Amino acid sequence: MAGSLIKIDEEIVTSAVASVELGGANWDSSYDVYIVKFNNVTVTTDSTTLQARIIKSDNSADSTANYDRALKALRTDTTFTNVSNVNQTAFDVEFLGTGTGEMTNGIYYLFNFNNASEYNFCTIETSNINATPILIGGAGGFVHTVAQLGKGLQFFMSSSTIAGGTFTLYGLKK
Repeated sequence: MAGSLIKIDEEIVTSAVASVELGGANWDSSYDVYIVKFNNVTVTTDSTTLQARIIKSDNSADSTANYDRALKALRTDTTFTNVSNVNQTAFDVEFLGTGTGEMTNGIYYLFNFNNASEYNFCTIETSNINATPILIGGAGGFVHTVAQLGKGLQFFMSSSTIAGGTFTLYGLKK
């Protein structure tokens, strides 16, 4: 598998930004599967949610209420829980805070982004120390219930800004 991941885009946040976009004008449509990796993502305001949206073919983020997600939350403070949302204007990545060590990390696999006649969907794997603070992991996915081309993901906060982190987009070589 060496050499299978081709880096397409990367954003390293070292001072507060409103959003991070991976892909868009840098999108390379020659792959069937893409991987988004984010590490050590922190926020500027306590108790806010990192969210994401699909970047459309015109390089703008799609804010329509067409995002559905479901995942299993693997919690260290209680039993596992099921999380699901439908018809949202973005999908929630994680609830974060500003305490010591509070951050999120994740890997997303993106599918059907180059097919205008299919829904875009993604599998999700995350690990976080959230705003509670507890260690929590997640495994699941989301679907964008609109048949359209996708050109990446936009990450942003529900309220606040992204303080730091590394966001990377890869194409998975066929």
